[in-house]
Amino acid sequence: MGTENKVRERVFSGAQPTGNMHLGNYLGAFRNWVKLQDSFECIYCVVDLHAITVFQDPKELVDQTREAAAAFLAAGIDPKESILFNQSQVPQHSELAWIFACVARMGWLNRMTQFKDKAGKNREKASVGLYAYPTLMAADILLYKASRVPVGEDQKQHLELTQDIARKFNNDFGVDYFPNVEPVITGNATRVMSLRDGTKKMSKSDPSDFSRINLTDDREAIARKIKKAKTDSEPLPDNPQALKNRPEALNLISIYSSLADVSLDEVCGRFAGLGFSPFKEALTELAIDRLGPVTEEMVRLKQDPGYVDSILRDGAARASEIAERTMAEVMEIVGLLRP
Repeated sequence: MGTENKVRERVFSGAQPTGNMHLGNYLGAFRNWVKLQDSFECIYCVVDLHAITVFQDPKELVDQTREAAAAFLAAGIDPKESILFNQSQVPQHSELAWIFACVARMGWLNRMTQFKDKAGKNREKASVGLYAYPTLMAADILLYKASRVPVGEDQKQHLELTQDIARKFNNDFGVDYFPNVEPVITGNATRVMSLRDGTKKMSKSDPSDFSRINLTDDREAIARKIKKAKTDSEPLPDNPQALKNRPEALNLISIYSSLADVSLDEVCGRFAGLGFSPFKEALTELAIDRLGPVTEEMVRLKQDPGYVDSILRDGAARASEIAERTMAEVMEIVGLLRP
């Protein structure tokens, strides 16, 4: 990797191991993370500690952690170029999260809208971990002194909290230790919606498997799901503005645009006036061409858990070298006696 990496900015990002990794994860996150490897020193994490903020079946969690790691690798994350590991193998994440829990203010956490959304009406029965997990997210990032984080719309508020925690830590202890963290902008973010309802985000938890294209789907399954994807009766328009009140049409055209790496205008121009049948045929061909190799590698990796585990162990060892150094310095700054 040479000396160039020593001066490159560091990126951190992670994904929860909740099973059924799908097209939305690929287009919205993994594909962009792969591109970042060319310009940044990248650390990617399967955030299994975040997953247990709600109860997880232990056996399923192990399997899903491996599946998430397999998805990273199948999408093109290079474990030699980047660091890939699962969060629980590096205990400094939890150590720094506790220190940040003592830095963050209750008022900051009370403003976190995602907790309110996830806890819903049963807020009093939600776990303390679900309430406090933004401090763990801040620890994930700042443990590696990452200055860049690719985030979606739903995580922007938590990134702002990370910035607040870093500033307050530096101010409280009179140091210039943690860097300012900025979002990574990777072009037009792809928000992939359900194939059954264009107003809802594609989700692992949707009971209908036809609502999403899983990264373990074979070519026949991809074709079948696109064929059955919900549409409307109007022909495709010649400009994206005409899709404003057509969520299913917009979703499919956006998926085509992202897979083909072309603008929405170009897709509309190419298919203007046609019905959805020929468009779906073109989208199916494109999706199989782009996703076929990913899904095949995903299936192969799932059948070789020993290899996936070895990648995670190696990544954890490399991550630990950075994490241990950071925690030693943080504890000295805070005044915690170490052996």
